[in-house]
Amino acid sequence: MRTSTVQTFKTARRLLTGAHASHELAREMHQLGCKCPLIVTDRGVSQAGITDTITAQLQASGVEHFAVFDAISAEPEMAVVEACRALFVEQGCDGIVAVGGGSAMDTAKAVAVYAGDERPLAELFGEDQVMPRRFPLICLPTTAGTGSEVTNISILADNEAQLKKGIVSNELLPDVAIVAPELTLSCPPSVTAASGVDALVHAVESYLSKFATALTEPYSLAAVQKIKASLVRAYEQPNDMSAREEMATASLMAGLAFGNAGVGAVHALAYPLGGRYHLSHGMSNAVMFVPVMRWNQAACPERFVELAKAFGAPADITADAAGELVIDEISALCSAVKIPAQLRAFDIPESALPELAVAASGVTRLLRNNPRELSVQDIEAIYREAY
Repeated sequence: MRTSTVQTFKTARRLLTGAHASHELAREMHQLGCKCPLIVTDRGVSQAGITDTITAQLQASGVEHFAVFDAISAEPEMAVVEACRALFVEQGCDGIVAVGGGSAMDTAKAVAVYAGDERPLAELFGEDQVMPRRFPLICLPTTAGTGSEVTNISILADNEAQLKKGIVSNELLPDVAIVAPELTLSCPPSVTAASGVDALVHAVESYLSKFATALTEPYSLAAVQKIKASLVRAYEQPNDMSAREEMATASLMAGLAFGNAGVGAVHALAYPLGGRYHLSHGMSNAVMFVPVMRWNQAACPERFVELAKAFGAPADITADAAGELVIDEISALCSAVKIPAQLRAFDIPESALPELAVAASGVTRLLRNNPRELSVQDIEAIYREAY
């Protein structure tokens, strides 16, 4: 299973974690020489008062000039990146601070590499198509889910093509990631649920990836353990700081794992759902999670044994029992946080499944990581199981 090729472990260049870590933002900006940041966030974060808290801390630390862009869409879009870059240039900003969930961070990361590039945005898609980043980038997640603060990718929606596309480059790795659990306290239960299951998908898929290594595997399994223990508590008791901190740490661990080992068919099949039907990234992953795991189980039964143990199974569990336990645990967790189990719940027509399968089969960057090779016919069968 494990690859024998040499790999580089990629993450943010500096990582701050723990309660009140967000108070260190001004100092980190100063060390990077950033005097006029563009704060990229969304209206939900602003309405929760988080943006005001961040800007007040900056002002108290002597940061007098900054701009705020909060017109982030539910899923990051190319047009939003263009508007955000325009404000960055107009305001004479010299750095970017992302405060938000995956959409805000992916938008900020794209702007960070696009701000000094005169090419059309479309030319940045793909692997290593960007120029060296000229401006500092700091990410502060407000959800426990995407892990975008430590990954080298930005996923954007191309509404015209009805697809999600990725900008992939180490230039997108933030200079600083600040993972502060207090920033997730105002996260609504529905977002806590979807982002938390998203983190679990990252943990599981990175462990099953063909490119998992001895460095990524412990992060994957530890994230599974923490999410199993903490997600429902964070969902049912939003002010439980212990649960929020555990989920923030789990999301970070899963991000470190999949940022290096990659993710697989769950994400590949989720992409067309987001691009064509505007399902959120977390919800798209959640609804495809169990059907893909049923297909993957036969390809790597020994890996499911270790996943089952991370979910709490006894050490002597058999491979057959482990596969069923993992699937049952995932199903139970999604049910406990009120995530629909079927595609039909999102008003997706059954007639669209063949077209979705063709689109997903083209996401080869992710499918190559999956432990089981999937044909277009296999993918359509998985969608039908999910339906």
